[in-house]
Amino acid sequence: MVVQELVKTHLQSKVAELIPDEDKVEITVLSANAFYYFNRTELQHKLILIEDLDGAESVLYPLRELQSKKRITKTVVHKDRKGTTKTIHLTVEGPVSVSGCTTQESIYEDNSNRSFLLYIDESSEQDKKIMHYQRTESAGRINKQEECSASRFLRDVQRMLKPIKVINPYAEYLELPESVFKPRRTNSHYLQFIEAITFYCQYQRERKYDEQTGEEYIETTVQDIQQANKLIKETLLRKSDEITGACRNYLEELKKYLHQNTQTTFTALEIRRRLKVKKTTQWRYHKQLIESYYLKKQPKKKGQTSIKYEITNPNEYKELEQQITEALQECVSKIDNLSDSDRSTVPTCSTPKTEQATKTKRAS
Repeated sequence: MVVQELVKTHLQSKVAELIPDEDKVEITVLSANAFYYFNRTELQHKLILIEDLDGAESVLYPLRELQSKKRITKTVVHKDRKGTTKTIHLTVEGPVSVSGCTTQESIYEDNSNRSFLLYIDESSEQDKKIMHYQRTESAGRINKQEECSASRFLRDVQRMLKPIKVINPYAEYLELPESVFKPRRTNSHYLQFIEAITFYCQYQRERKYDEQTGEEYIETTVQDIQQANKLIKETLLRKSDEITGACRNYLEELKKYLHQNTQTTFTALEIRRRLKVKKTTQWRYHKQLIESYYLKKQPKKKGQTSIKYEITNPNEYKELEQQITEALQECVSKIDNLSDSDRSTVPTCSTPKTEQATKTKRAS
């Protein structure tokens, strides 16, 4: 997960408070070589939280390997007590989950391709909510004990979860929208996200058993897929976008301003003053938007001193969002329309009723 926002460290620290201490590793500064000197299983199945990716470029490669290959190995020369030199292999096992913060999304493309990208809500409505909370906290009207209890409850709920295999019998009917970039990796993320939701609902799912191996597992339901679609739609929308998240936020604020003022054209100076954007930042945004043909310059008229710009298609983002919504809904419709004969082909394993009842009771 890559979180992009100005107060990114504060945001991630608050999220980290909801994770059990034994399941996370919080890192401020770490060299690339340091990763190879953890105990072999010290990072296995842990969430690694990096405060600022902008200062951790050297660790990005081993992190990617821990995520993808689930293991990193380094060969070094070591001298024993007798002074004998020999070659040893340092291996650290994964898999790991990684959460990091950055304001420079494009620099970390290789890592972001392995991640769910979450963007800060920079709307004026969100600003008002944050400032209202700050004022309420300053007035001593926030129940800190209640907040701590809620955090502790969420940590304890996660401690109750047990390792169990998840099978999605509807996976073959799930197809991503064609507009999504790098669909192979995103498709894997989508399926894993659905499995994660099923995993979190493990105590609400019937335990089943493989007839051949006896392995216990739970199955994804249509409700899990619907919930995943609801939560992941914004992420898929961002992954389908040709421009960066920060540039997209600027463009959407620009559209809102033009709509409110019933304008179709604007000058850079006008927007800088209204949206409070730095000149260099706006220049980067406009360069990207013009290259992607989201903006176009108006021909200069006689006596005109400033360049005027125009948005080529004000509805393009809504159209893209509609395409993704329809594609996700079509997947659910395919599953809902499965005939009884089709559903009977879904792999299920049975177990004696007495054993199954005992297992279910123990889990609940």
